[in-house]
Amino acid sequence: MFKSIDAVYRITFRGLSEYLTFTSQCNFKSLGGFVNRAWMISLTLSSCVNIILLSRKMNKKPTISIRTLGCKLNQAESESLGREFICAGYTITPGDEADVFILNTCSVTHGADRKARQQLRALRKLNPQALIVVTGCYAEWAGAALKEYGADMVVGNLEKASLPQILEDELASIEKRESALAAERPERTRSFIKIQDGCSNFCSYCIVPLLRGEVYSRDMDTVVAEIAARVIEGYKEVVLTGTEIGSYDHNGAGLERLIERILDETGIERLHLSSLQPQHITERLIGLWRDSRLVRHFHIALQSGSDNVLTRMKRRYNTARYESAVQLIRSTLPDASVTTDVMVGFPGESEAEFRESYDFCARMQFTAMHVFVYSSRPGTLAAELPGKVSEKVKKERSLLILDLAARNADESAKRYIGQTRPVLWENEVKPGSGVFQGLTDNYIRVYTPGNKDLINTISSARLTAPANSIANKAIRGSTRGNYGELWSELDEDKRKGHAALDAGRSSKTG
Repeated sequence: MFKSIDAVYRITFRGLSEYLTFTSQCNFKSLGGFVNRAWMISLTLSSCVNIILLSRKMNKKPTISIRTLGCKLNQAESESLGREFICAGYTITPGDEADVFILNTCSVTHGADRKARQQLRALRKLNPQALIVVTGCYAEWAGAALKEYGADMVVGNLEKASLPQILEDELASIEKRESALAAERPERTRSFIKIQDGCSNFCSYCIVPLLRGEVYSRDMDTVVAEIAARVIEGYKEVVLTGTEIGSYDHNGAGLERLIERILDETGIERLHLSSLQPQHITERLIGLWRDSRLVRHFHIALQSGSDNVLTRMKRRYNTARYESAVQLIRSTLPDASVTTDVMVGFPGESEAEFRESYDFCARMQFTAMHVFVYSSRPGTLAAELPGKVSEKVKKERSLLILDLAARNADESAKRYIGQTRPVLWENEVKPGSGVFQGLTDNYIRVYTPGNKDLINTISSARLTAPANSIANKAIRGSTRGNYGELWSELDEDKRKGHAALDAGRSSKTG
């Protein structure tokens, strides 16, 4: 008996026959009770009533909706949970009529906590009879206090992976019916695969090491097999994610070896790394991008462009090391996009230090910047630092960096106008608009007229103009936003193919 999909994937993938063998084994018998669970698994009286109502449904497993807040690691974990629930016989729905809602939360800032509480209240209001389970970093941090906002069950990070078993037990061991992972065309074009978790860096502002636990890396064979399975399911892109994927180490084999094996042993068309630290950018790593299947996008967290602030943050690099990493990428891959995270208002950040950070960001010409306002997290070193920056000054500095980010994004995108690049098409922006959006091989968002045959395909498109000057009014009824995004035209062969397809459809309905 396999306890989870991860256990099943712990085979070395040898082709389609083994994958089909895997899916045929998903009709598992009920997994028995978990006893003596940690305090994090708390159940309210109201949820007991909900469970009774759910169990009376006509011999049918409850429907589950998984909502995700925060980072790509959370997205990967939610995706994995969804697969395990499917294998256990549940139905996953994106809608609002689910019997069970699972809210996978983030707690990186006070804003993230607030968003989780708002989402929790909204779910309770939306469906008063639903069973609501809260997990993730905010669940780990706030615990049973979340019941006050409408949670029925609170499950911490350490037991998140066991949620299907935990829920099954709480729902009184409903008999599992035959199920298999759907090998249909996926609703999403990319799959997030967790390769690593935990962090031991203890940056002075960061609560994550306290919430994610000790560092560990997943078995390399398991990761490779999981990606091979995603290819069979129809995914075009896989994103490797974790708390700090550059520290991946399985039995002495690091991230570079994992990438080599994925490229050698799977047919994935795009492989994307979620985020890296500058100290992990090496010539050997960047040399792997000779394979065009590796997405030419690097997200490298900066946090501050001031060395004094970086020291107080206890980051493991300075601006010189960061700039060296970016120069290595750009000298090797001139068309690569580099994005970053920037924090403003860290304790003690003087006007001069902020100006240093601003000027450094301007010099780096990032393709995109995620701008965060510092928020104090109890239990971190930064919470005890003197020199708190006022909320007014934080907001002013945030607006200045955001304005710089918008200008840099537009200037960066304009460099690609006139180029023809492969695009992974995701969806129609607005139903009935005939406008579709996707991402180039260097992660520039682009738009084009087309039809649904485009979705989850990779095709060449010529980048023609800034999206905020052409596409926005047609797409969203305004000309605001869309910084760093481009309008595009499909190459002639693809356009002819779509015209033929449309003509065929017209003849059938005429």
